[in-house]
Amino acid sequence: MITGSIVALVTPMDSSGDVLWEELDQLVEFHIAQGTDAIVAVGTTGESATLEFDEHCEIVQRIVAVSAGRIPVIAGTGANSTKEAIDLTSAAKYLGVDACLLVTPYYNKQTQEGLYQHFKLIAEAVDVPQILYNVSGRTACDMLPQTVERLAMLTNIIGIKEATGDVERGVEVMKRCEAVNPNFMVYSGDDPTAIELILRGAKGNISVTANVAPATMSKACAAALAGDADKARLLDGQIKPLHSALFVESNPIPVKWALHQMGMISAGIRLPLTPLSEPCRGPLSTTLADASLL
Repeated sequence: MITGSIVALVTPMDSSGDVLWEELDQLVEFHIAQGTDAIVAVGTTGESATLEFDEHCEIVQRIVAVSAGRIPVIAGTGANSTKEAIDLTSAAKYLGVDACLLVTPYYNKQTQEGLYQHFKLIAEAVDVPQILYNVSGRTACDMLPQTVERLAMLTNIIGIKEATGDVERGVEVMKRCEAVNPNFMVYSGDDPTAIELILRGAKGNISVTANVAPATMSKACAAALAGDADKARLLDGQIKPLHSALFVESNPIPVKWALHQMGMISAGIRLPLTPLSEPCRGPLSTTLADASLL
């Protein structure tokens, strides 16, 4: 079972957008040392939308190799093409990941039945643990709790990353899915509300903030999982300003700039994303300094 603080890892790049493999290795080692519980490779924060198929697989392979079984690796393998999602998920299974994270198809504007059939076909095609990913703010597609409940009945769909930021919505998904699959896991995908959702029964947080404050995020999630609400909220309070500051522009623009300021990665990001705009840099630097990260 994968629980706790799960970092949605950035993909380090140079100024031309090429992947920097040594920096990627260093990030994996950093997270293992800091107590991060698992890594999501090439998710939204890893710029999956602009990676070519071979690049995508190579990054997953590298993270699996460097982590060497010390920490679970979840590969982002979603796509708005069902066939492409199957191909990515099959490749990730072959590369040895512990699970796959599959975002709802974007742009297509499919129905709830279309969502169900999409994820059902992937689950049937590839025998690997699969985590659904609902992030309607980015995909313009909202997978309703009723649809998640249907999918929770499929053996290798083990959970969902619920990134709506609505705690009550997450609780509804938990209640519905528990009735059909007691082992189904709900993860937060929204840093500001993650601790509250874990205190209500979620199993962890797939986190952007964990990129820059992995130790504190890990401890906060652990406390919430243990039911220690006071400690969890205290720890979360220490990094709460980061939850907002890292979204002053579209993710992963701010978090990559923050990691660059911290000396962790180079400044590269791939078009159509651009480096953090000048007016946002001062406030983010102040937030990082206040959190003792610079």
